[in-house]
Amino acid sequence: MSDIDIGLHNKVSQLNRLVVQVAEQVGHVSGQVVAVQAGQQQTQGELQQLRDEFRAFAAEARLAAALQRAETKVGVVEDRLDHEFGHHKVVRRTAVGMLQAFDVGLVSEDTVRAVGDQLMLQTPRYWLAPALVALAAWSADDRGLCDKAVLEAFRRSPSRTALFFALVLRRQGRGPESTRWLRHYLLAQDPARLGREFAVILEAVAQGAFGADGRGMLRQVLEQWQELLAADPEAQAAQTARWGAELSALCPTVTGDEFPFLMQVSPQWPQLGQVLSAARTHQVVLDKYTAVMDGEISASERIEDAVDDILDRLVSEYDNEELPLRRELAYQQAVVAHDGDEARARVAADADAAAYEESLDYLTVQSTAALNPGAIGTSQATRRLAVAACREWFDRAHQSFAMAYRQAVPQDVEARFDATYPVGAAAPFVLPAWSGSFRTPLDELQRQLAEHWERHSRPFVAALGFDWAGPMSIAVLVTLAALALGSAIAPAAAVLFPLIVGGVAALLVNQRRSKAAALQAAVRARLDAARDEALHRLRGASAELVQWQHAYAAADSVERQVRQLIASLDTRTDANSPFSGRVVSQEGTSA
Repeated sequence: MSDIDIGLHNKVSQLNRLVVQVAEQVGHVSGQVVAVQAGQQQTQGELQQLRDEFRAFAAEARLAAALQRAETKVGVVEDRLDHEFGHHKVVRRTAVGMLQAFDVGLVSEDTVRAVGDQLMLQTPRYWLAPALVALAAWSADDRGLCDKAVLEAFRRSPSRTALFFALVLRRQGRGPESTRWLRHYLLAQDPARLGREFAVILEAVAQGAFGADGRGMLRQVLEQWQELLAADPEAQAAQTARWGAELSALCPTVTGDEFPFLMQVSPQWPQLGQVLSAARTHQVVLDKYTAVMDGEISASERIEDAVDDILDRLVSEYDNEELPLRRELAYQQAVVAHDGDEARARVAADADAAAYEESLDYLTVQSTAALNPGAIGTSQATRRLAVAACREWFDRAHQSFAMAYRQAVPQDVEARFDATYPVGAAAPFVLPAWSGSFRTPLDELQRQLAEHWERHSRPFVAALGFDWAGPMSIAVLVTLAALALGSAIAPAAAVLFPLIVGGVAALLVNQRRSKAAALQAAVRARLDAARDEALHRLRGASAELVQWQHAYAAADSVERQVRQLIASLDTRTDANSPFSGRVVSQEGTSA
């Protein structure tokens, strides 16, 4: 009997150790599973953050690379321009210098003539070189050579040559002769296909460079062209579209930093941001064009200096052969100006693409002088007159611009919540989509959102509770097996085995129940915190929507001031200038 008791005691002890080991292994595996799940959630979060950081880094790298390429290409294109057309600069610098030398009489006629001959040899096919030879022959009173040189210059570039001598003769006090050259130039022009040098005419109008007779003739011709082209709906629409592009380019950026909750919560945020950006454009337009129209413009004290400035612009205007390189240079400079953003640079470059065409219609010349005077070499005085002349297109584009963003204001602004929340469980909590209109009172919106959270989070948390059915079934089967084993060994074991095995099984089940309860409590706490954060964002978005409405109303109210500014341009189209009633002095003229 004692042997049976000892054997039974040993088997019970062995079974007890095995059960404890199994319990420890189950606990260990359960801990590992929880650790793996936590590590998985952490890894997912870190991968998401890493992906966002990589995308931001890649975007910055693309911008930096594009900026570096553009800076390099700017240097390359400028070198090509200098190499291929740099010799023209020498001729350009010499032209006005030669006229000023006539004024002061410090350079001999032989020197002037030698310089003209040398430039003629160095710059074949360039229109200005024979024009300088003509000036030198005129100074030396060599009519035969002067006529031949004028004809050669005229053959190479009729328009530029005609303008050049019209300005030179005006500078030298030869009013009737200057007007004849000007008339000759204007009669040869097609208002639908004007050469790039025509910008000089606008400059001359602004400066009054051709005196009373020339001013009257210019005004008459330009008004005829304006009426002729105004009858073309496509031409009018093209200019209105160009002014519309100018307004769009002036839109300031509205970032999510100003309205962070509204950007996160509302599906209508892209529209809200774009509408506010467009409305704020009015202030930018008002500031820019008030400065253009009211800014101080310093005029030259002498008409001779004003004409010299216009001559500088005429002779400095690049030839058609340079235009492809000039277009490329303008685009690369736009990329640099926009810090490597090639898309915005392309938009900016395309807006000024017309300025690099070989020929322009009169309306486009006016718009270019108003929007980008640097592209065609006109001054701020000319820009002021050009803006006034473009009043109709400016007004139409502005009205369309304001109407477009006002129509784009969302009729209803909503809040939307649908996200996935990692909670450390076997699967993350997925909140089904919920949306609510901010027309609903905030208290009601918060109540609806809280109910939506409770309606979907409660079953999720409940599903994480301990499932008694499976473990209890296993416990019963193990207990029955122990009973059968005990019965086979001894009557006493039939009682003792089930008690021990049942006790251990109950211990294991209780441990698993406790862990499930702890997991439920942790998940419930996380989801409650996520719910509170969602309610906080909802309140923040509601407050920011009110701020947005105030900001939009304030920005939109500036539209009336812009309309008043545009209307006032109708009184600023007079082309008179301080020089319009003056005559040039006769001192220093040599012919």
